[in-house]
Amino acid sequence: MNIKWLSSILVAIFSIAAIVFIIMGNFNFAVFAMTIMFAVSNGFRAKSFKEQGYIKEAKWMKYMAIFFSIASLVVFIIILTD
Repeated sequence: MNIKWLSSILVAIFSIAAIVFIIMGNFNFAVFAMTIMFAVSNGFRAKSFKEQGYIKEAKWMKYMAIFFSIASLVVFIIILTD
């Protein structure tokens, strides 16, 4: 499967999950789905930028993906302890 298709499908799944959780009123899980979506999209964007030769932008996106991955873990811990 093409990496662009995989990234698009994952982002779409987590976006839909966030919308569903917002409609259900479960905002902790909505934030969790959104942070995962941002981590995935920034990670794939970093890889794409690096392949295109945009090293500075790829580095920035990599750090954003790491930030949102850590944020996802923090939100998950908050959900577990809530």
